[in-house]
Amino acid sequence: MTQPLLSVRNLTKLYGPRIGCADVAFDLYPGEVLGIVGESGSGKSTLLSCLAGHQTPDTGKVIFETAQGPRDVLQMAEPDRRRLGRTDWAYVHQNPRDGLRMGVTAGGNVGERLMAVGARHYGDIRDKATDWLGRVEIAADRIDDRPRQFSGGMQQRLQIARNLVTGPRLVFMDEPTGGLDVSVQARLLDLLRGLVRDLGLSVIIVTHDLAVVRLLAHRLMVMKSGHVVEQGLTDQVLDDPQHGYTQLLVSSILQV
Repeated sequence: MTQPLLSVRNLTKLYGPRIGCADVAFDLYPGEVLGIVGESGSGKSTLLSCLAGHQTPDTGKVIFETAQGPRDVLQMAEPDRRRLGRTDWAYVHQNPRDGLRMGVTAGGNVGERLMAVGARHYGDIRDKATDWLGRVEIAADRIDDRPRQFSGGMQQRLQIARNLVTGPRLVFMDEPTGGLDVSVQARLLDLLRGLVRDLGLSVIIVTHDLAVVRLLAHRLMVMKSGHVVEQGLTDQVLDDPQHGYTQLLVSSILQV
């Protein structure tokens, strides 16, 4: 049987008396996309931040299947965690400006990620950057333009290229289509769906948009007040929600 790529057990993050997330547990398998939804303040962003190492949870385990075997990321030394973030992991921010170097060219943004994993030959780096810009539908003649010259949708596509160029095994996505026009969202979703399929990516995606998870996610977790209240196959959860809170989300009564 295929081993989980990521196993999360009893993950809890508290902010004083307030619960960020509590007792979250799940397995993520290679090539699987897990969607996390819930209204604002439900704990989904806190959970993603703890999983990706941007915050330190109070308790729990995050076991990742490294090349050397399963390791609890929370117990790793800081240099090992940083190395993981440059190689096997990637993080796509809602605001692409948080994931890009705005003063560096498009090619330089992609090339920096390659250099972080040891690439040194300028020609090879530029060729690979050009290839990846093409994959995310950015014309090759824009390689020397800076991100500030791009639209919001192009900046997000550039951030995706920067993150995926090194072949990560696990990608965290925080509202990747948030703040974009509907037509731009649709184009980006088509791009993401194709990349996930073609590259066999494992993804954890947080979003407020149920249409996004229906299109991208194999499984779905619903959070309320820091707790997971329902999880299962995406179509089953959305078409036949069992928990009252999920029913409200699906019927759009709650503002997510």
